[in-house]
Amino acid sequence: MSFYQEIENLQWEKLKTAIYNTTAHDVERVLNKQEKLNKHDFMHLVSPVAQNYLEQMASKSMRITKERFGNTMQLFAPMYLSNECQNICTYCGFSLDVKLPRRTLTIKEIEQEIAAIKSYGFEHILLVTGEANQTVGMDYFKKVLPYFTAAFSQVSIEVQPLDYEDYVELKNIGLHSVLVYQETYHEAEYKKHHPKGKKSNFQYRLDTPERLGKAGIHKIGIGALYGLEDWRIDSTFVAQHLSYLEKKYWQSKFSISFPRLRPHEGNLEPKVEMTDRDLVQLICAYRLYNADVELSLSTRESPKFRDHVCKLGITTMSAGSKTNPGGYSVEPESLEQFEIDDQRSPAEIKTMLQMQGFDVVYKDWETQWML
Repeated sequence: MSFYQEIENLQWEKLKTAIYNTTAHDVERVLNKQEKLNKHDFMHLVSPVAQNYLEQMASKSMRITKERFGNTMQLFAPMYLSNECQNICTYCGFSLDVKLPRRTLTIKEIEQEIAAIKSYGFEHILLVTGEANQTVGMDYFKKVLPYFTAAFSQVSIEVQPLDYEDYVELKNIGLHSVLVYQETYHEAEYKKHHPKGKKSNFQYRLDTPERLGKAGIHKIGIGALYGLEDWRIDSTFVAQHLSYLEKKYWQSKFSISFPRLRPHEGNLEPKVEMTDRDLVQLICAYRLYNADVELSLSTRESPKFRDHVCKLGITTMSAGSKTNPGGYSVEPESLEQFEIDDQRSPAEIKTMLQMQGFDVVYKDWETQWML
């Protein structure tokens, strides 16, 4: 039985009713609870009424995070290998129907980008591509991955969903982590935003974390793209997906990210706006729900926002990000997948974190390798 079968019982409208019918008493009971929170508790924490308790949620979230992760904050850099894609996605600047120059980095260009990223001190790199199996499929990944595992202590990928056997093969080459976001767990809405390409297969994408777990991938990242649907309900599906995966694939570690729709070539307007206050609430809700999950915040967010929320439960942050192939040194002016808000350098991010009392680490925080 997969999570796809399980969510058939998680009726969208039923969850929505439960969340929006939450009372102040429900939230207070959850905040005073000593034992591990359950799925109903999480729904109360993401309810509209819980926003009246943000100060208490933030205080408790900060305490839990410090107890579990200490004062460490891991920094990583994303590297876009290709903007070629065969999918049509309404919210993505790399969508097949967007007219832009397409390129995939060569080995020589990859080596140049690696040198640029290493000069900032990074030991954790996230490799990103569009979904174009003929140009950036397994043959390409097997060819380029050794260059990264030789240069970095931790290599993660955010690429097209692959088969189980592919993940086993990449793990044997040195792959550490895989990020795969469901975008939205509302199947009908998902299909509206993915009308063409392999990504239109809702179930295949949803089952990807299971293939990763079976393959023994060290860390699995999940999440939703906030703005496509009601964030309170999508985040509840993410929380339940996390619990399902942790129980079934307990050998792996898990992370959650919080991407919000950002301006890009297609300029899709969010169906449901997620405010800064909403995102603070969600970060705290996840931390109260799960003390062990890693929470990651990208440079999509503003410097001011990142500076203020980093202590509330976040364990990993990107820095100095470029979202275009060759963006660090090869072709800095090429079209980005989405606009970066926090454009500070990695050194500036590091200084900001150290001034707030963080020990900055550049690879998996558990190694405690400080630079």
